[in-house]
Amino acid sequence: MKIYIGSDHAGYNLKQAVKDHLEKRDVTVTDLGSFEGEDSVDYPIIAREVCEKVLEYPHSKGIMVCGTGQGSAMACNRHKGIRAALCPTVELAEMSRRHNHANVLCLGERIIDEKTALTIVDTFLDTEPDSAKRHKKRVEMLDK
Repeated sequence: MKIYIGSDHAGYNLKQAVKDHLEKRDVTVTDLGSFEGEDSVDYPIIAREVCEKVLEYPHSKGIMVCGTGQGSAMACNRHKGIRAALCPTVELAEMSRRHNHANVLCLGERIIDEKTALTIVDTFLDTEPDSAKRHKKRVEMLDK
C-alpha cells in the first residue's frame, strides 16, 4: 500500500503523527509537505500534489491534514477522479471507503484528537470498497 500525505501548517503536527503511525504499520508513505509547522502554507497547493500522485498511481491513497480538514476536502474534490472524504469519525471513514470508494482521507488537526485520528486512518485504509452494483454506478457518476 502506498500513501501520499500532505498538510498545511495547521495540520503539520497531526500529519507527522499519522506518518509515524503508518511507518510503524510498514506502509510506504511519501510526505509531500508541509515540512514545518511554523510558516504559513496554502493547503490547495499541497492538496493538488497529493491528488496528482493518487491519480498517477491508482492503487494508492492520499491523506490531507489541515486545521479542520474542510478546506483540504474542497481542494481535493476539484480534481476529476479524486473522491476525498472529510472524516471526523471512524464511521464516516468506513462508509466513505465502503460506499463512496474514497481515495483521499481529509482530517482536521483542530477538531479531532490524535488517538481518534489514528483510528480513523486505520479504518480508512483497512476498509475495502463495496463492489455492489449500486455503489459502483454512483462512483462512476462522480468520476464523470
